[in-house]
Amino acid sequence: MAAEKSPNRLLSRMAEEHLALLAPHLATVELPVRKPLESRNKQIGAAYFIEHGIASVVANGTGRSVEVGLIGREGMTGMAILMNTDRSPHDTFMQVGGGGQCISSSKLRRQLEESPALHRYLLRYGYAYVVQTAQTALANGRSKIEERLARWLLMAQDRLDGDQVPLTHEFLSTMLGVRRPGVTVALDLLEKEGVITTRRRIVTIVDRTGLRKISNGAYGVAEAEFDRLFG
Repeated sequence: MAAEKSPNRLLSRMAEEHLALLAPHLATVELPVRKPLESRNKQIGAAYFIEHGIASVVANGTGRSVEVGLIGREGMTGMAILMNTDRSPHDTFMQVGGGGQCISSSKLRRQLEESPALHRYLLRYGYAYVVQTAQTALANGRSKIEERLARWLLMAQDRLDGDQVPLTHEFLSTMLGVRRPGVTVALDLLEKEGVITTRRRIVTIVDRTGLRKISNGAYGVAEAEFDRLFG
């Protein structure tokens, strides 16, 4: 697999000597909707460099689950491996189906041990991901439902091709940490503002600038930090 041919930003920006360590162990895989990539408190079997689609990282509370992270073609799963452990208390699964490159946890660990420079490069993404989760916590604590929804739609569009975002009210309820009636109200508000249109299982973004304005500062900090680190 040549770096320049991968839509994954980590792989495409990776130094040739680092990619040479990973490439023999990468396998192209399909990642259908709902495919589990990591299960809470279970040993991680593989890391995925997503090229198409979106994975959700979900924290499971008492009686309710909430999305805490979003991973697409900008990054990778398997953050625990980068941090020298083997599992996470969270579930990670494909929310929007796609595909990517997969490497077993054992092989990834060996390459990280062989190349501290590769490890440092991937840890930079780990840091960018931590910034994203911190911004999610800030948005969940400070922002209105429609502002959080606007942020999520912008983040989803960053990771997809085009203006259409496939999703369900069920998942939006998990993402926002609210019940379905709250999701309906937020979607209706954004549609009345003319920044999106909705039909069954599809949201189309028609005014990204307006959507960012509605996000009221909830979107942009994590994205700017990623760009600072990776260009």
